[in-house]
Amino acid sequence: MDNVNHPQHYGGKIETIDFIEDKLGAGFVPYCLGNVIKYISRYDKKGKPLEDLEKAAVYLGWAIERMEKDAQ
Repeated sequence: MDNVNHPQHYGGKIETIDFIEDKLGAGFVPYCLGNVIKYISRYDKKGKPLEDLEKAAVYLGWAIERMEKDAQ
């Protein structure tokens, strides 16, 4: 299982991030950027620094995608 893009503990009928995006609407980008800050600020504290930086990159990518979509 991919702990960055599809963590096993988030399994279900829909992707949790899709549900969050639907519920937050315009608040989704700030949510993603908050998670970027979280993962970057603690990347060297939990023993899996690369994984936390990869997670930050995923959240940043989602924020960028949403902003591009909203700009269209």
